[in-house]
Amino acid sequence: MRKMLAPVLASTLLAFTLFAADDVASAVVGTVKAIDRGTKTCVVKTADGTEHTFKFIGHTVAHGAEATAKGSKDAFLTMKEGDEVVVHYTVKGTEKTAHEVDHVGKDGLHASEVTIKSFDRGAKTVAVKTADGADETYQLAASATKETGKGVAKAGKATVYYTEEGGKKVVHFFKSN
Repeated sequence: MRKMLAPVLASTLLAFTLFAADDVASAVVGTVKAIDRGTKTCVVKTADGTEHTFKFIGHTVAHGAEATAKGSKDAFLTMKEGDEVVVHYTVKGTEKTAHEVDHVGKDGLHASEVTIKSFDRGAKTVAVKTADGADETYQLAASATKETGKGVAKAGKATVYYTEEGGKKVVHFFKSN
């Protein structure tokens, strides 16, 4: 019985490992280049010229003034060509599925160049030095907290994308510089 159980357990572990590796969470900052409302896809072009095609699903949420006005029910409807966005997505096979879209700009996320000094994952905060030399502490949104746990964000120069909520700056995304 043990001889039969070992291969079954090994196969099951391999299947879970392959499945987990196939559903990778990431984020990208770029400009919306094209939207296909029929297929619910969009192309986002990053600063380095790379184009990413994302599929939108029913539970994709949006953040920003336009999204708030629409109740964040369909992130796809709030996008237009030329928008600067941060797209949080997963990859399964070759398909990238958008789960969250954050608009960058006046009515969305603000961007700031900082030097990250330290993280307090328990308190969900990050201590930074701003470009003008001021020391500040930002709160971490759930997605940013997950990024720090995966080692995506670390001490050093970075761009933080944040909102101001209740008098506090809340970081939604980090981009290492």
